[in-house]
Amino acid sequence: MKKADVVELYARLAAENPHPETELESGNDFQLLVAVVLSAQATDIGVNKATRALFDDVKTPAQMVALGEEALKSHIRTIGLFNTKAKNVIALSASLVADHGGTVPADRDALEALPGVGRKTANVVMNTAFGAETFAVDTHIFRVGNRTGLARGKTPLAVEKALDKATPQPFRRHAHHWLILHGRYVCKARRPECWRCIISDVCAFKPKVAAPKGATAATEE
Repeated sequence: MKKADVVELYARLAAENPHPETELESGNDFQLLVAVVLSAQATDIGVNKATRALFDDVKTPAQMVALGEEALKSHIRTIGLFNTKAKNVIALSASLVADHGGTVPADRDALEALPGVGRKTANVVMNTAFGAETFAVDTHIFRVGNRTGLARGKTPLAVEKALDKATPQPFRRHAHHWLILHGRYVCKARRPECWRCIISDVCAFKPKVAAPKGATAATEE
């Protein structure tokens, strides 16, 4: 994608949503970290439903350790892979208490050293909690990057590096959220809604998908 088209793509997404935010609900950095860990292979809506009651009572790593693995499982049972996730959340909470004074470190390497935290999760936390210019590549961003031509790659890491190289200021801080929301609600996996896409003319995807009969520009689902 040409540099001018990259700027135009981001400028339009920014104009539509100047201050994008994660759709995961949390009250502090620790809860955000937990929510992101739980969101792997799960929807944000499903995670939010499971964590609302949990986060009312558990706000710190120490409180999570005190809650215990079995009690945590009862809260997150509706989330996929809840057994493994519960084990990891308790372990990472214990690590935060033991190694970081109960705080979430503002360092990607330190985050990736925590149980159950991979590069994508660390990038999300670094960006959302600490304002770092990181690019967390999930399934939506992987698809949007390749489909639009903005950042092509065969692996999430390759797409991440391509995004890092292609994305200019002043768009780097919020690029992750713009792209994930665009992929979630417009540039969908099975049927991208090109007929209502604000960046369709700078997107490399062809042929464009026409609107189904009766659809309008406001259609989201």
